[in-house]
Amino acid sequence: MTRNFFVHPSGICESETVGENTRVWAFAHVLPGARIGRNCNVCDNVFIENDVIVGDDVTLKCGVQLWDGVRLEDGVFVGPNATFTNDKFPRSRQYPETFHTTTIEKGASIGANATILPGVRVGRHAMVGAGAVVTKDVPPNAVVVGNPAVIVGYQTESRPETEIGAPNAPQRPGTKVALGVGECSLWRLPSFADLRGDLAPLEFARDLPFVPVRSFLVYGVPTAKVRGEHAHHHCHQFLIAAHGSLSVVVDDGRSRVEVELTDPSVGLHIPPRIWGVQYKFQPDTVLMVMASHGYDANEYIRDYSAFLDTVNAR
Repeated sequence: MTRNFFVHPSGICESETVGENTRVWAFAHVLPGARIGRNCNVCDNVFIENDVIVGDDVTLKCGVQLWDGVRLEDGVFVGPNATFTNDKFPRSRQYPETFHTTTIEKGASIGANATILPGVRVGRHAMVGAGAVVTKDVPPNAVVVGNPAVIVGYQTESRPETEIGAPNAPQRPGTKVALGVGECSLWRLPSFADLRGDLAPLEFARDLPFVPVRSFLVYGVPTAKVRGEHAHHHCHQFLIAAHGSLSVVVDDGRSRVEVELTDPSVGLHIPPRIWGVQYKFQPDTVLMVMASHGYDANEYIRDYSAFLDTVNAR
C-alpha cells in the first residue's frame, strides 16, 4: 500500500492511521493502534504507544514518549524530552484496568523536560515552561512554570491601569479607557485626599456603568491561586481593588488584555460574554465586585470552549 506520509529508513511506523505529509524520523517508533494527523513532525527517538491520538500540525521533538491515554489536539508543540505519565501509582508488571486520559488542547506548547502527570488537561494555547511539573489542569492561555507548576502569566497584551492616570489624560470622574476587548473599560472614580486620609465615594447611578443589585468581596486569596475563570451571559461586573493589588485578564474570544488593579479610584467594567480571570493577588488584597444581576448558577459560562462557542455564535 502506498503511504502518503514519510518514514525515515531508521524509523518504525506500524500504524497506517497517519495523515498525509506527516514525517516520522530516525529511531522513532509508532505502534499499530496510534492515530496521527496531517502535517505532523515526529522527531528522532520519539515513542508513540497504541492508545494515543495526535491531531494535525503537531510537533514532537526528540526524546518524547506518548503513552496510552495521551491526546494531543491540533497545533500542539511538545519540546525535547518532555515526559507524559498515565499511571498515578505505577508498579512493575501491574497495570490498571484503564489508563488516565491526558489532554493537551489545541495550540498548547509543552516546554523541554516538562513532566505532565496523569489525567491533566492543558488548555488551548497554554504554555508550559521548560522543566515544569504539571500536577493540575492548566487554564487556556495560561503560562505555568515550576515544580509544582504555578501560573505566572497569561498570553495577553499588558494594559496597566496607569494609562488612565497618565499626565495628559483627564482625571475627572467618569473618564474611561477602552481596552480593545469587547466593551471592557477602565473607569476613573471619584476620590478625595487630605491630611485625614483618602476617601472614595460612589453614587451608583452616576459613577458606575450600571446600578448594582449585588456586591461581594474577595480576600484572603493565596497568591498562587486563580479566581474567576468564567464569563456571564447577561451580568455586568465592576471590579475595584479596594486594598492591595491584583491582575485581571479579560478575553472576548479574539483579543486578551491583562490589567493590573492597584488603585481604589480605578475600576474595571467587565460586560457580559467576556471571559475574566483574576490572579497575582497580594496577601492583603481585597477585591470588591459589583454585579448587575443577582446570583444565578445558570448565568455562568465556566468552560472556555463553551464560551468560544457562545461568542462565535453571536
